[in-house]
Amino acid sequence: MNNKYKAVFHIDYTARIDLGLENIENLLADLGESNVEVELVANFEAITLLSKASNKYEAKIAKLTAKGVIFAACANAMRAHNLTKNDMLEVAIVVPSAVGELIKKQAHGWAYIRP
Repeated sequence: MNNKYKAVFHIDYTARIDLGLENIENLLADLGESNVEVELVANFEAITLLSKASNKYEAKIAKLTAKGVIFAACANAMRAHNLTKNDMLEVAIVVPSAVGELIKKQAHGWAYIRP
């Protein structure tokens, strides 16, 4: 039986990226990496968080990925920003819509966090 805590972080504005990543680091430190599943869903202008182009967050994303954090990119936001899967960091998974992903996670008991 999986008794892990589950949290999905929703980042839509670039101004929230630093806070969101810090929140994730704090959560992992508090609950322990093995006790929590974390997914970050990026959409709207924050889709750039997962873009390869001059990404100052790439090292931090790699570190969090190594700790089990999943990074999801909204396909709608990618289209709106003329981004393809090839433009995204390798660790990014593409979901059809951020809203749909967030609803699915919440329906399965995930806590919704919007920094």
